Amino acid sequence: MRSLTEYLWFETPKREELVNITGKISELVAKSKVQEGFCLVSAMHITAGIWVNDEEQGLKADVMELLERLAPVADYRHHRTGEDNGDAHLKRTLTGYQAMLPVTKGQLDLGPWEQVFYAEFDGRRKKRVIVKIIGE
Repeated sequence: MRSLTEYLWFETPKREELVNITGKISELVAKSKVQEGFCLVSAMHITAGIWVNDEEQGLKADVMELLERLAPVADYRHHRTGEDNGDAHLKRTLTGYQAMLPVTKGQLDLGPWEQVFYAEFDGRRKKRVIVKIIGE
């Protein structure tokens, strides 16, 4: 059994942003030398998520607009704690915070259009993602 744990660090200039991390994840899979197994990618902050979908500008704009409609910037009960990012917590809930990805023949095994994104909803500060690869 082989395993590799790495952390990716992000500090996005915008409050909300989708960052394609597929290339970096693929590099880590190769570094792990795992031939058959799984790669867990998990955002370690409660206002960020992991999203797997197409690298297409229109779709990315559409999903961000959808998330804003479902969880708009508003006055949430969470703000009574002194925070002002209630919408970011809800957007993370909607996108999900992690993805379990297959590793086959030593490579990340995604569908033909699938890409892995770090989804930031309360940026402009340092955050991290854990990548844990395990298999044979």
